[in-house]
Amino acid sequence: MALFSSLTPVFIAIICVLIGVILKKTNGEKEKHEAKSKPVSRPWVDEDLKDGTDHPVEEEDVDEEWQGLDENVAHVPFFAERYSEVEMIKRSQAFYELLNKRRSVRFLSDEPVPREVIENVIRTAGTSPSGAHTEPWTFVVVQDPDVKHKIREIVEEEEEINYKKRMGDKWVNDLKRLRTNWIKEYLDTAPYLILIFKQVYGRLPNGKKKTHYYNEISVSIACGILLAALQNAGLYTVTTTPLNCGPHLRALLRRPANEKLLLLLPVGYPKRDATVPVLTRKPLEDIMVVV
Repeated sequence: MALFSSLTPVFIAIICVLIGVILKKTNGEKEKHEAKSKPVSRPWVDEDLKDGTDHPVEEEDVDEEWQGLDENVAHVPFFAERYSEVEMIKRSQAFYELLNKRRSVRFLSDEPVPREVIENVIRTAGTSPSGAHTEPWTFVVVQDPDVKHKIREIVEEEEEINYKKRMGDKWVNDLKRLRTNWIKEYLDTAPYLILIFKQVYGRLPNGKKKTHYYNEISVSIACGILLAALQNAGLYTVTTTPLNCGPHLRALLRRPANEKLLLLLPVGYPKRDATVPVLTRKPLEDIMVVV
């Protein structure tokens, strides 16, 4: 009995240790599970650049019966111009050769560009297909020197933080060979800046929100068409996605809350002493698969 009494504290201590180990293991597994389920923090991700699926339209705001589209829209016969095979090959080759000359140019002159050309290339971008024909894009053309400089100040302030803190060494090192940094002189010198906003939702005549399906993809296609139209007109640009600048630029340009900045294009002629890096494009066999 005396022996049992003397061993009791030892048993209690052992039990306490076992309980502690079990609790620690349980908490550890719980934390591990939470860590797996919790999205990884990526501070360089711009909230405005997230796809529209990350900005769901509240169910109570959606008019389920009517989205502003005419249910009885007329359909008419479609007549398309058809080319001979020889002409098709000739035209497709010529278009490829034109687009293959496209380069991202960071050294743009301040030489004036006809306003009508800018209007025409944006009209062309507006021919892009879109989800349910919602056309969820806004092209903001900036020509005012003071506004352009304010845009440059906003972009350079955020880009310096991006390069030094948000983007990480790998990303920054990958850009070194292109000799790019947070200094964006072209935002002042280019005669036009085109800021492309995606409308993550629209508004119906009754004030309710209108769903814009695949708004990110739709606007991205329009941007591709815009780049081709600029090349066709003999103008050059560099595609920029200034991280974390969207809200400031939206406020500066007085755009509504449903518009998120997707792309910023400085547009103009190259400077006489402009340079571009020596790059090659992937050959056809690396980008096309025939099944």
